[in-house]
Amino acid sequence: MIEIEVKIRIDDPEKMADKLGTLGAELSKGRHWEENTLYDFPSRSLFSQKRALRLRIENKKAYLTFKGPPQKSRKFKIREEYETEVKNEKQMKKILKELGFIPTFHYKKYRTTYRLKKCKICLDETSIGNYLELEGEQSQIVRVATSLGFLKKEFIKLDYVQLIKNEGGS
Repeated sequence: MIEIEVKIRIDDPEKMADKLGTLGAELSKGRHWEENTLYDFPSRSLFSQKRALRLRIENKKAYLTFKGPPQKSRKFKIREEYETEVKNEKQMKKILKELGFIPTFHYKKYRTTYRLKKCKICLDETSIGNYLELEGEQSQIVRVATSLGFLKKEFIKLDYVQLIKNEGGS
C-alpha cells in the first residue's frame, strides 16, 4: 500500500476538532494514548536506507508497521507502508530481538482520528507540539487543508522522529 500524507502544525486541537466537525468530518477513533518504538539492526541499515520498522501500542492493541523509503515529492510524504495487528506485544518484542532488531527510537503522543470522505485526519498532541496529519490522495489532502484554511507552504513532510530530533528531543 502507498501512504500519502502531510503534517501541519496547529495551536489548539480542540478548536481544530470543532472546525473538522463543521466540515462534516466523522470521529473514527476518540483521543487515545500511543507509544511508538522504532526498531533497526545494530548497523542501522534500515535507517540508512530510509526505511522504518515500528511497533505501536495503543490502548491494549499492538501494530507492527514497515515503511519503505520516501518517494520524491515536493509537498507530500509518499512511501510504501504495510501494517498488521499483533496479538501479543511481548512475544513480538522477543521475535524482533531474536531476529537481531534493537529499539532505536521511542516517542509517545495522544491521537484523535477523523474521516472526511476518503481522507484520514489525525489530531496529534506530541511533546513538541500539536499537529494535524492528513492522509489520502494528494488532491483530497489539498482540498481538506484548504477547507481548514491552510496553504501548501504549511505542509510538513517530516515524520515524528525527524521532527523530534530537529527539536532536540530524544
